[in-house]
Amino acid sequence: MPKVIRNTKFRGRFGVARQAKSAGRLKSSPRLENSAANNDQGHDAVPEIPTPVDPPIPVPDVRSLQEPSLSTATPADLDRMLHVWQSHLTGGRSPSTVGLAFLDWAAHTANSPFQAAALGRMALGQWQRLMRAALGGETVISPQPDDGRFADPAWKRRPYDMVTQAVLLGEQWWDTVVRGPGGMARPNERMVAFCVRQWLDLMSPSNVPWLNPEVIQAARTSCGANLAAGLSNLLRDLAVTHGGVAANGFTVGRDLAATPGKVIFRNALIELIQYAPTTAKVGAEPILFVPAWIMKYYILDLSAHNSLVGWLVAQGRTVFMISWRNPGSDMHNTSLDDYRAQGVMAAIDAVEAICGDAKIHAAGYCLGGTLLAIAAATMARDSDHRLASLSLFAAQTDFTEAGELQLFITEDQLDFLKDTMQTQGFLSSAQMGGTFQMLRSNDLVWSHAIRDYLLGEQDTPSDLMAWNADGTRLPARMHIEYLRRLYLENELAEGRLLITGRPLALDDMKLPMFVVGTERDHIAPWHSVFKLHLQNDGELTFVLTSGGHNAGIVSEPGHPHRHFRIRVRDAGGRTLGPDEWERDTPPQDGSWWLEWNAWLDRHSGARVDPPPIGAPGFMPICNAPGAYVLQR
Repeated sequence: MPKVIRNTKFRGRFGVARQAKSAGRLKSSPRLENSAANNDQGHDAVPEIPTPVDPPIPVPDVRSLQEPSLSTATPADLDRMLHVWQSHLTGGRSPSTVGLAFLDWAAHTANSPFQAAALGRMALGQWQRLMRAALGGETVISPQPDDGRFADPAWKRRPYDMVTQAVLLGEQWWDTVVRGPGGMARPNERMVAFCVRQWLDLMSPSNVPWLNPEVIQAARTSCGANLAAGLSNLLRDLAVTHGGVAANGFTVGRDLAATPGKVIFRNALIELIQYAPTTAKVGAEPILFVPAWIMKYYILDLSAHNSLVGWLVAQGRTVFMISWRNPGSDMHNTSLDDYRAQGVMAAIDAVEAICGDAKIHAAGYCLGGTLLAIAAATMARDSDHRLASLSLFAAQTDFTEAGELQLFITEDQLDFLKDTMQTQGFLSSAQMGGTFQMLRSNDLVWSHAIRDYLLGEQDTPSDLMAWNADGTRLPARMHIEYLRRLYLENELAEGRLLITGRPLALDDMKLPMFVVGTERDHIAPWHSVFKLHLQNDGELTFVLTSGGHNAGIVSEPGHPHRHFRIRVRDAGGRTLGPDEWERDTPPQDGSWWLEWNAWLDRHSGARVDPPPIGAPGFMPICNAPGAYVLQR
């Protein structure tokens, strides 16, 4: 039996002060008409793949998205057009943000001439080290453990070993240069370091065919066939970029998102899926998943062998899943609170109608977890007690250490982003994906380009790759509100976030919580996820699992080379710091899913007969996975 460590010593209260609870139950927004129609197929039938449809939705006024003519444009309109044009050249980054960062660096460097001179002495020292390596054949510098550019043995032979040594010594010097002499604003220092890192990654000899020994050897062995295959791969990817569909061998509804179920509710923002039971008895409390709207929900329902949804159903759980609509320009004015009211709260209303008085185990992933935390704190504030527990997977509630994305979240950058989204009404998946790729360009851009376009190889298609390629868009207003109010101003953690005109506090949530962070998460770093310990002093089980933002969550039992740490902080117990927590919590082999299922058992009642699929007003519309997930 895996060992669960508990913290039980009393501690003082941390975090936001509790807000006074209001009398009466939270009144969710009026339920949009559920365009349901009875589906006469049996509940256990194999789900059909529904034809993509556009369900009846309100049609908002989109005249505000139309660009004015030059003759009628205001100065603000002309500036916005300029920013849109600039965004195509800068990858969506504000040139003002970059320019001011380098100006800050240049001003502090110019005002520190002696430290600047020290950089010259360091450059001379680097040349001397390189000469020593050339004459003596010694290795004076080695790549970082996570740098795979020079992993091939050919890079260790002459003359390529000298190329490697020169590049690494140069990068080490530049790393010292961009740190500046001190006094720079931290965001500016990070921006300068990022831009220089992009330039160094671009100029790496591993990206140059005639300097890369792997490419040279492949071309010699295949008589250049690798380059022809690389060209074919490039043309394929360009076709996908310009609207084609990647042929990955996976079909949503057949290979992915194939757990049987029914769509039992649909409004302008979500479809709600209820999965068919496979056991005679089920847990009395249903599970409601709130996935991120930046991704398709089926990251939690991938293939049959690694579907968290399918695995939970097999354990005797009644599972509901929100499937977000893929927004177009007609949803440009959809707000963050619309996602709470018409998404989370509408789904809770539907689950309550089907499961009666049973409380709900609510689980949120990534941005969906943050939204769920907002909804749960709002419910607590308003004495709405329909939740039995709260589970958050790779979800942040405090954004002071929110990882590498903070690089792009400044007042200037958000204003620039708002202008670029003004015309189209949303942020496209390509724009968002490009940002994530630049954060880890060596891993996600250049290594891919070398393997696919220079070596002529192809990745073996996988379910996770197919899901990753199936992106979504983000409504303009919601996206700006989320970045500004949460990332930039940190309103949720500081108790300044207003919902329905009143503040909320995470400390009001009196629910058992199960929180998962992943060791290599660069989107929601686990140290940031861990901060919920400081915002709520209730019972909190924290899990730190191997893997990254996606692979760490998709961690089915039996998956090789997986491990996790787990510790319970009892209500009122002492809170450890994150590094202390990691040091004192031993790793265990296996999947954290088993621990979560056991935790759900401890916070659930006796097993009962499965609830019906749907209810009056929430009758089945179509088979899972529904229509919204198929929108592109």
